[in-house]
Amino acid sequence: MSRAQQPSRRTVLTAAAAVAAALAGAAAPAAAAQRPTAEADDDPAQARPVDYRAWTTYREWRLGSARGVRAVAGSRPGVVIDTPAGRTDYTDPHTGTTATWEYAVWTAPVHLLTVPATEVVASWNAHTPAGTWLQVELQGTYSDGTTTPWYVMGRWAAGDQDIRRTSVDGQGDGKSGISTDTFAIGDASTGLRLTSYQLRLTLYRRPGTGLTPTVWRLGAMGSDVPDRFTVPPSTPGLARELAVPRYSQEIHKGQYPQYDNGGEAWCSPTSSQMVVEYWGGRLTPEQLSWVDPSYADPQVDNAARFTYDYQYEGCGNWPFNAAYAATFGGIQGVVTRLVSLADLETLIAAGIPAITSQSFLASELTGAGYGTSGHLMTVIGFTADGDVIANDPASPDDAAVRRVYLRREFENIWLRTKRYNASGKVASGTGGVCYLYFPARPAPHQRRALEAVGVR
Repeated sequence: MSRAQQPSRRTVLTAAAAVAAALAGAAAPAAAAQRPTAEADDDPAQARPVDYRAWTTYREWRLGSARGVRAVAGSRPGVVIDTPAGRTDYTDPHTGTTATWEYAVWTAPVHLLTVPATEVVASWNAHTPAGTWLQVELQGTYSDGTTTPWYVMGRWAAGDQDIRRTSVDGQGDGKSGISTDTFAIGDASTGLRLTSYQLRLTLYRRPGTGLTPTVWRLGAMGSDVPDRFTVPPSTPGLARELAVPRYSQEIHKGQYPQYDNGGEAWCSPTSSQMVVEYWGGRLTPEQLSWVDPSYADPQVDNAARFTYDYQYEGCGNWPFNAAYAATFGGIQGVVTRLVSLADLETLIAAGIPAITSQSFLASELTGAGYGTSGHLMTVIGFTADGDVIANDPASPDDAAVRRVYLRREFENIWLRTKRYNASGKVASGTGGVCYLYFPARPAPHQRRALEAVGVR
């Protein structure tokens, strides 16, 4: 996402959902699957307006409906292609190339949302060797008892040689629609909500090979954050700063303009790369060999290339960033919403930074020096006064990336759902959206912190 003041390519979610919902019909699913019985939730309903649910364990993978896939155990359980369910042709809309693929399908049990949702964002962690890719879909049930189509939430590969990773525009049924990576009710003021959903995972490989994607985590965040221009102030509870690498997106301005016009718009992959390296993720010289050797921090260029969404025409697809982070050994990535700065303090206390998404005028965030219709930065700690310490990639160079932002200003621009833009018109806020990257095997105190903010 760009720090520029003009509207970002991720349009206002509520408006975009209303437009998308007016479009009839959704893309046909790649393969049919039966609808299993709804699962029972292990946790009681909580007051949080956010419900993140993921499938990660061998037992959970075994509970799904499988057509040509099998669950694998081990230190990082997942699902892989076993005996393909069939073959299908896929024409890549961004290259025009048609190819035949073998596929297999895993469908999650129905998840009953503890919070009937106005928005849902799926995310996943997977390994897709060359010659493989995957598709994630979502189908839900509305509070009026009707059912959504199967919506494509993303077509993804870690690389960009077999297919171009892409979101899918033009999906809607008159009640809801997909805005890049987000399912949204078209008019939440009617009271309509999504009460349950299923996720469907289709794994693809070149015919006649033994290749397979491996998916370790598949989940979705449903939420119903109330409309609000301001949020209640919080009380400081922590003073700590994490040693997260600092990278500027601005020093990449003009580099590889085919990836969203170069570094000016690379706040999301730049933030992702900071946290990936905090957790020990490193790229080899061979992986970076495609980058012009005269460019500083070539790993940021790499992150931009491999988070780029060819439909959205940008690097700010939320689940694509989480999936990129998880391509590094030992790292998991999720997209969720947090509800307060206390949530961030809980994570920082456990050594877990968070990448937050926010929009604001220059006058609303003291010291930023810019306004934005959508921007990602990395929260790395809190001062003794409770102010937010952030690695802000919209800085002139790496040395200037560390910023301290006033607590009250930061929590409001991040957690609100409504704001006034530079033209004085009502626009949306993200309502606490963030990326969380953390170890594949969290330490006990990290696990407890993640569970405290609704992630397991």
